[in-house]
Amino acid sequence: MRRNLAQARRHARARFVWAVVKANAYGHGLQRAVRAFADADGLALLDLDEAQRARDAGWSRPILLLEGYFEPRDLEAVSALKLTPVVHDAQQIDLLEQGRLPVPIDVYLKFNSGMNRLGFNAHDNAGATLAYQRLRGSPSVSQLTLMMHFANADRATGVSGPSEVAEQLAALQHIAKDWPEQRSFANSAALFLRPEVNGDSVRPGIALYGAATDESHTAVQLGVEPAMTLKSRLIAVQTLNAGEAVGYGSRFAASRATRIGVVACGYADGYPRNAPDGTPVMVEGVRVPIAGRVSMDMITVDLSSAPHAAVGSDVELWGKNLPIDEVANLCGTVGYELMCALAARVPVTEID
Repeated sequence: MRRNLAQARRHARARFVWAVVKANAYGHGLQRAVRAFADADGLALLDLDEAQRARDAGWSRPILLLEGYFEPRDLEAVSALKLTPVVHDAQQIDLLEQGRLPVPIDVYLKFNSGMNRLGFNAHDNAGATLAYQRLRGSPSVSQLTLMMHFANADRATGVSGPSEVAEQLAALQHIAKDWPEQRSFANSAALFLRPEVNGDSVRPGIALYGAATDESHTAVQLGVEPAMTLKSRLIAVQTLNAGEAVGYGSRFAASRATRIGVVACGYADGYPRNAPDGTPVMVEGVRVPIAGRVSMDMITVDLSSAPHAAVGSDVELWGKNLPIDEVANLCGTVGYELMCALAARVPVTEID
């Protein structure tokens, strides 16, 4: 994680780097991330509980609250924890104007320029300008920064990504070209893949944990390394005769005599239940395919290419030797989800 942050810094050049640690640092552990990202300029996270935990873990630098606050008591916590909230809704500005903060706070004003989730509509010049003017004139606001989030910065160059990135930038530039405030645009994809995206601060997330930002670029190509390896062992080996099946629904049936390894891992541990037959698993350093439906506590694999595998053999489900993105793509999802879905019952060993 430290090395990945250093790689992000090289792409960021002199810009302020927010290390995104939401969702328990993408499943890697918030306290662990506080230590690993000690060289970041700030942390970006989602809720007040995470912010409190980061402060309790010793983080004293800025914290960006990515969805902001929603109630008066939230704003009190924002002030007490010295957070920088993202403001994306007029009601949040109302709360800020109505509140009595002991000292002004820094605020990120979010614009919607194409993502269509949160933010003031960048195509509504009057509404966006009014939000900007209200915050700029508020005695509760110290430094104001303009931000937005890209919808398709991770698309392969030459598909449709570049034009959409340019369109989103142009939409904000149209209304904010004369506004002197700093800007924050780049997520991991824009930071690593779109050198044309400028701004004063960047917000890398998934790349810090060693996963790819899109299907056309691997983590290796980005120069980042997986921070998480999911490991287990074989707890049994069975032999199927031709025509015999294994697992619920008898999805996999052997076409010949086949050794089947049983891995101590299942969907209760966070491994995707919908992993199809053929999804790779590493057994003793050899790729073998999943054979049969993933169950709550076990995965069955075809050991034909690993004849020396036996009970106790080491298994890697994803990590250093098997990219999490490869597994995720075969399961119709993204590496983010697999990281975040890791169950609490899985023991974690930290290697520095």
